[in-house]
Amino acid sequence: MNDFVGTGTLVRLALRRDRILIPVWIVVFVITAAGSAQASIDLYPDVQSRIEAARTSNASPALVSLYGRIFDETSLGELSLFKLTAFGAVLVGLLAAMLVVRHTRTEEENGRLELLSAGVVGRYAALAAALIVSSGTVVLIGLLSALALIGVGLPASGSLAFGLLWASAGLSFAGVGALTAQLTEGARTANGFTGIVLGVSYVLRAIGDSSTDGKSEWVSWLSPIGWSQQIRAYAGDRFVVVLLPLVFMALLVACAMALIRRRDVGAGLVRPRPGPATGAPSLRSPLALAWRLHRGSLYGWGFAFLLLGLLVGNIASNVDGFVTSDSAREMVEKLGGVNGITDAFLATEMGMVGLLASAFGIQAALRLRSEETALRAEPLLATGVSRAQWVGSHVLMALFGTAVLILVAGLGSGISSGASLGNMGRQVPRMLAAAAVQLPAIWLVTGLVVVLFGFAPKLVTGAWVLFGVFLLIGQFGSIFDLPQSVMNLSPYGHTPRLPGGDFSVAPVIWLTAIAAGLTGAGFASFRRRDVG
Repeated sequence: MNDFVGTGTLVRLALRRDRILIPVWIVVFVITAAGSAQASIDLYPDVQSRIEAARTSNASPALVSLYGRIFDETSLGELSLFKLTAFGAVLVGLLAAMLVVRHTRTEEENGRLELLSAGVVGRYAALAAALIVSSGTVVLIGLLSALALIGVGLPASGSLAFGLLWASAGLSFAGVGALTAQLTEGARTANGFTGIVLGVSYVLRAIGDSSTDGKSEWVSWLSPIGWSQQIRAYAGDRFVVVLLPLVFMALLVACAMALIRRRDVGAGLVRPRPGPATGAPSLRSPLALAWRLHRGSLYGWGFAFLLLGLLVGNIASNVDGFVTSDSAREMVEKLGGVNGITDAFLATEMGMVGLLASAFGIQAALRLRSEETALRAEPLLATGVSRAQWVGSHVLMALFGTAVLILVAGLGSGISSGASLGNMGRQVPRMLAAAAVQLPAIWLVTGLVVVLFGFAPKLVTGAWVLFGVFLLIGQFGSIFDLPQSVMNLSPYGHTPRLPGGDFSVAPVIWLTAIAAGLTGAGFASFRRRDVG
């Protein structure tokens, strides 16, 4: 039998399953690129303002580490999109890898691929279908983003190079996802390995970009993120660099196919370590088990949020020099809604950190559904563990985890901004407060996952779609002059803009009450439906 037979059928099945998820994320990426460009075009009206802003950015090690270096100080396109170069490539790469894992290892873990393999489905069909869907998605993201950037007035060549930058990063990590899906027996572990590769790639790029003497610039070329960045959209448009990601992907896919031939369906190269026959006392409660399941990802996310907070706080001391024109200052203040450029920047960035913390809350709450579909919940519920205890343990970890992450980021930003501005005693409590007011909106999004899990478990991944919609409204609603009724749909739009802004307790109470109501409704509905 042909090893690729059935690929077309599996592609159609994957597209059917992701018919909402993929289009929404394509729209998110395209509007993010176009919105960022549109917001920046009027901020730097002349070459001198661009040069000043670019030199300020390149002179800040924290900015260069976080976003990358601006290669052409006179380029409007590069200055408009430099924040989305490395960081955007990471997000596109993460999406590509997760799509591959979702349609390979997750299908094996749930037993669906074994059933399909009993029919006319070749050995490589699932991997080939996943790669087609993932690669097609990131290529479409790149193409539509390029067209959108051309539409807002940026040069066509640079726009195509930027779209290729994102697409090439996605293709690289689609290959990474293909390989990690063969290494383990769990999709979550495979995604964890992919996250490690992404993190290492980002760090290598940061080391190379931050080199002041030029001796370490070569380190960037060890990173798939660095390769994408070296395409240099709007700063030379080096299209030939895309050959590196393509070769990298081909090698990883070849390794993945070789591993498929050497393992059984459902097995992985790295065998899971058997646990003890008797559970430790620390595991003898639903909450203890939930902590054991979530703690690894919480540690990893916590370290990343601490680093992010430190970087954001360090950048804050240079933001006054980065926004050089009056229109730039007006835009930053509009987005932050506060008095003062530095506070506006910190408030805006803390809002972004809140969005990222919400992603952890969604992921943690979705563990309820994965435990249920993997048939691990039913044996627990057959014991003395009640449904409320089981659901509550995972929900509590999601709420606790998001609180830890946002407060860690607030602490880090308070320490670094306080050290930079010479007033740590004032900045630390201000940034902790700015972090804490993000929690009601974060918990509301987590509550949406719980209510979907209770009422419509098959639609629970729709929480990612809602998250994408909230992200678009919150980040670009003011730029595109959306009606206030639309802006009010995002819970993040009701969060007080701290530090520096006016604090009102009413929206905090309302958001918290809605979050509690959604969570309670999810609890009540789950108690009345069948497990599975």
